Formats: sequence, C-alpha cells, structure tokens
Amino acid sequence: MTTEYAMPAPHSHGAVDKGGHASRADRPTSFDLDAIPVPGGREEDWRFTPMRRIEKLFETGNYAEGDAPLRVQAPEGVLVEKADRRDPRLGTVLAPGDRTAVVAWNAFENSTVVAVPKGAVITEPIRIEIDAVEGVRAQHLRIEVGELAEATIILTHRGSAGAALNQTVEFSAGDASKATLVSIQEWDDTVLHASNHRLSLGKDAKFTHIVVTFGGDLVRISSDTDFRGTGGELTMLGLYFVDADQHLEHRVFVDHSQPNCYSRVTYKGALQGQDAHAVWIGDCLIRETADDTDTYELNRNLVLTEGAKADSVPNLEIENGEIKGAGHASATGRFDDEQLFYLMSRGVSEADARRLVVRGFFAELINQIGVPEVVDHLMESVEAELAKSRTI
Repeated sequence: MTTEYAMPAPHSHGAVDKGGHASRADRPTSFDLDAIPVPGGREEDWRFTPMRRIEKLFETGNYAEGDAPLRVQAPEGVLVEKADRRDPRLGTVLAPGDRTAVVAWNAFENSTVVAVPKGAVITEPIRIEIDAVEGVRAQHLRIEVGELAEATIILTHRGSAGAALNQTVEFSAGDASKATLVSIQEWDDTVLHASNHRLSLGKDAKFTHIVVTFGGDLVRISSDTDFRGTGGELTMLGLYFVDADQHLEHRVFVDHSQPNCYSRVTYKGALQGQDAHAVWIGDCLIRETADDTDTYELNRNLVLTEGAKADSVPNLEIENGEIKGAGHASATGRFDDEQLFYLMSRGVSEADARRLVVRGFFAELINQIGVPEVVDHLMESVEAELAKSRTI
C-alpha cells in the first residue's frame, strides 16, 4: 500500500496534532529534568517507540559513572579539547525536547569539543569513532564550524554488544560556512542508542546533515534544527535498513524562523524480517517571520518481506503566507511489479531483479551524499544487508 501526501501550494496551511500542543513551537524544551517528565508511551513523541526497550535511559540513576569514550582523528588546523559541563559554549544550540535528550544533558560529565576555526578549509574528513561503550552511558559532543570555514565530519558508531548510549550532538555552522555531518550507526544488534542532534545554521550557511542507520536493537535519533540568519541552506539525508526485531526511529524537526532560507529533507529505508519496525517523523514549522521560505520533506519505505512495518508521518505547519514553496510526501510499499516484470522479461532472474530494484532505490539517495568513502561504504553495506534475506 502506498500513501502520498503533498502540500505544494505556498499559501496552504497544515494542522498538526501534537497531543495537547496546538503548534510544534509550543512543545516544551528545557535543561531541567522536572520540566520534561518520564513519558507513559501515549504522548505524540513516544507513541511509536517500544517503551520497555528504552525506559532504562529515562532516569539518570541508571547510568554508569564516566562518559562513553570516543576517538577523534582530526587533520591539522582542527582544534579538539575536553570541556567541563559548565563550559559556557555547551547548551547554546537549542535545548532538549524530550525525556532522553534532557536526561543525556544531565547525565554527562565532560564534553568533547571539535572546532574548525574561522576561514579554515579542511579538505580531509574529521573522523569521530565510538566503538567501546560499556553499560549505560551518556555522551556529549560539540562540533563548531566557524564563519567562512569548510569541513566534513564523519561520526561512526560500531560494536559495543549489550551497551546503551544516550547522546547529545551539538553542531554549530557559522555564517557563510559550508559543512557536512555524517552520522553512521552500525552497532551490534543488541545496542540501545538514543541521540539528539541539535543543529544551528548561521547567515548564508550551507549545511548537509546525513544519518545512516543499519545496526542496533533500538535506535532513536531526533534531529532539531535552528536557522539563525537569512540565506541558510539545509539538506538532510537519511538512509536505514531494518532487520528482524530491530526498531529504527528517525525524527526530524526543521524550524524555519528566518527569512529566505531553504531546506530539503529526504529519508529512505528498507525493511526485512519479522517485527522489523521503522519510524520516520518529519516536522516542519514555517514561522510568521520566515518570508520566502522554500522547503520540502520526503520519506520512502520499501517493505521487502512479510512481518515488517513502517510508520511515516510528515507534518507541515505554515504560519506565513509569503513563502516560495512548501510540501511533503510519504510512501510505503512493496516491490514495483512492473519493474520486476521488465527485468525478468529480459532474462534477469527474480532474485537478481529484486536486488537491482533495491540497489536502485538506495543509489539515488546515496549518490547525493558527496563523500566518496561514505558512498562506497554504504553501497557495500546495502549489499551485506541484502545477503541476509533469503527472499531476495
């Protein structure tokens, strides 16, 4: 079954049901634990999430002492340092908006700060690796790309059998900067991971945010954005492959509060196996102050086997009639029978035809990433995922 939603008219208005909050802007954010209580599971933010599998992250008392470790491989010219949680730079990119995010803020001890100085052009990727998490841990990471600077940051998560990580990533893209952040989740299938990416764009900044999730038992990544000047350009790409019993959840909030800004959100996922569950929530708010906004969000899900389920909810809220364009679309379905018939009629076996369809489904998005080493790795990962399924 395929469902499409579209709101291309620039003067259209959308209504968003937020469980008691008339607007996405009204949802509470806070650094105070008491302001965002433990959810019961019926709240709009949590109704798709298996609560018993994530509840250990809801209380700071469940966390082991010490932050989850990470390694940074930084080219010359990039500054890397540890910062005490009282450092005034921390907490300056938005505030936590759900229970795991506010707990992550209150549970970490020290942050790793990675800074690209003003005007620096870093041609080699900055690599941040997380692969030795034990127990239940918190982690805070702040990344700054200064005014007129350029950089690509690759954040990878791997291994860590049986661990649970509650993470905050603060990312600040300075005025007229050009930055790319790639977050790759290739955990062991027993890992629990919640992460809040809080992202800000300065005037005329161009920022690409890429999330790739293949591993983990339950992974929930919430990405909140903040335009802080006119002319910002935001591209958000997501790719996920969900196997049996996995729950992979991605939530995006694009907050257009400044004039003449641009955003494009494209997430694609494939699902295979019993109780494979994907969740994608795409919230976009165009505020009264955001004249000449141009925005669009898209989610596509390809269900490969029986027993898999995808929930996809795009929400578009418009408070301004003077915009360039706004729209959203969502579709969930099985293989296109016409594509399979076309390939098989030309001598391609059914199994190979199915593989070609899946490769094509992902290749269009992967080729937009623009980071060669990531592109090559992701195509290999897709092939590995396809090899797991006996029906393809």
